[in-house]
Amino acid sequence: GKHWTVNEVRALIRIWSDKNIQQQLEGTVRNKRIFEQVAARLQKFGIDRDWKQCRTKYKNLKHEYKSVKNAQNSGSTSKSMKFFNELDAILGHSTMEQASKSDNDESERPPEWTEAKSEKDSIG
Repeated sequence: GKHWTVNEVRALIRIWSDKNIQQQLEGTVRNKRIFEQVAARLQKFGIDRDWKQCRTKYKNLKHEYKSVKNAQNSGSTSKSMKFFNELDAILGHSTMEQASKSDNDESERPPEWTEAKSEKDSIG
């Protein structure tokens, strides 16, 4: 597909940094619906990407971030990437449960999220 521009990636990361989107992404594997939302929000910025492109870019960024992070953890500084700091802000707390306990961000959580979660938990 068409190459992502810096602005497009930035917009994608901005949407992805939305707590609500993050929680949805972390809670599910079948995430087409979430990426359709992401694509719709990109559209508002005048960025024309379908959900598949968004999901692929998301996966690639996440993968690249992880490999840079792993390299850093093993003491190598040779590996880097353009949006590392932005992604680190989102992904740097990979243990979400601990993070949310210490932040006690319950108050910020939209009601529809808590409903969706309990519903998902009762499925299986």
